[in-house]
Amino acid sequence: MLTRRNLFLAAAAASPLAAQRNRKAAAQKAATGPKPNIVLVLADDLAAWMLGCHGNKEIRTPNIDLLARGGTRFQNNFAVTPICSASRATLFTGRVPRQHGIHDFLTPKPIDQPPQGQKELPAGFAQETMISDVLSGAGYDCGYVGKWHMGGDTKPGHGYSYTHTFDGGSSPYQNPVMYRNGEKSQEQGYLTEITTRGATEFLDKQSAAKPFFLTVSYFNPHTPYSGHPQKYYDMYQNVNFETTGWEPPAPNALREKELLKDTVGNLRKCAASTTALDDQLPALIRKLNEKGLRDNTLIVFTGDNGFLLGRHGLWSKGLASDPINMYEEVMQVPMIWNWPGKVPVEGVRPELVSFYDFVPSICDVADAAAPSRNLCGRSYWPLANGKGLDRKDLWPTTVFGHFRNTEMARDKYYKLVLRDGGQGPGELYDLRVDPREKQNQYENPQFLTIRERLSNELAGWRKKTSA
Repeated sequence: MLTRRNLFLAAAAASPLAAQRNRKAAAQKAATGPKPNIVLVLADDLAAWMLGCHGNKEIRTPNIDLLARGGTRFQNNFAVTPICSASRATLFTGRVPRQHGIHDFLTPKPIDQPPQGQKELPAGFAQETMISDVLSGAGYDCGYVGKWHMGGDTKPGHGYSYTHTFDGGSSPYQNPVMYRNGEKSQEQGYLTEITTRGATEFLDKQSAAKPFFLTVSYFNPHTPYSGHPQKYYDMYQNVNFETTGWEPPAPNALREKELLKDTVGNLRKCAASTTALDDQLPALIRKLNEKGLRDNTLIVFTGDNGFLLGRHGLWSKGLASDPINMYEEVMQVPMIWNWPGKVPVEGVRPELVSFYDFVPSICDVADAAAPSRNLCGRSYWPLANGKGLDRKDLWPTTVFGHFRNTEMARDKYYKLVLRDGGQGPGELYDLRVDPREKQNQYENPQFLTIRERLSNELAGWRKKTSA
């Protein structure tokens, strides 16, 4: 039995060890610093190929390009679904359409062109765990500005303390109807600049005392192409887009095919909208600098899905054609990470990454536990920060897509597109020699082994994400 004196001696002997542990924990905390702030800039209908940093020679995006040069750009980042609502749901939940239930764009009203979209928000979607739920639970102040388009556009919920949104289905660029924290407000001016003002309003309230997560979701360069300031149209009045690769209208063109009647004219308008978006970045960065928050803020720039703009003789995205397409232009979207001192400058990562990897990556950055909801992705933060993976910890070599009856498996060299579980028309492209996907090798016996391998990988992914 321990005497009072023995207890005192034991406590005295342990105290140096306890102090040592406390000093070690404090040193570790000091080394890692406070949790980072995160600003996610999300564009609508912006493909990777539309940016100067991805090789575009005619659409002017100098500020996005500068953000890429000052950080790391993922050369091969893919959306899961080439349509807005479903893609956004994957970005914010880490789950794919067969899991979160949003399979299409959400629309409360009839659409003048088929197909009609998805009118009902899935009953279970409100219970999905979004990255904002995770971060707000980890002590972050969360704000959302701009297009939501995942149901409940006026009151997104999901841990956001501040919201400044508009109707996610469509909106005029001039004098839109906005909702500030759920209350309707008619705000005068240009939607894109109103979105930026909402973002800076949130940033004005932030300090180094508490980390924040802000999503700035711009409508640009989504249609309509009217309503932008004239100076942006003037920039492109003499540009003929000779290097863009647009083609005459395809026989199977569907949504927005009427814009192909004047492809160059509409390219000029879309480019104007894209440059207007690009012009917003300096105001966001300037506000972070004014608040003394820039050095501890990770800025992520991406788009919700890609776009064709006349390539393949099509205008829109996945629904631009009948049947649905999963061309590179609609599946590849920008993914730029910029964080001074933490993300290498002028970095380009070649790995194939997906929207389903975003939630695990942000959780990793914020040192927060990822949702336990059968996520199929993993964190690419070790790739973004330049430290790399352990030699034994290989990055997946295939990414997957899913939209209605159409699925995709894409590795470094080949892309397989299946429809109706393989019963519909299939596509297989050798991207090494055919990066623009002109020669369908699906029925070519020389590619049979590749087709079977990718089909099996797709079946495994389908099974994994069925729960």
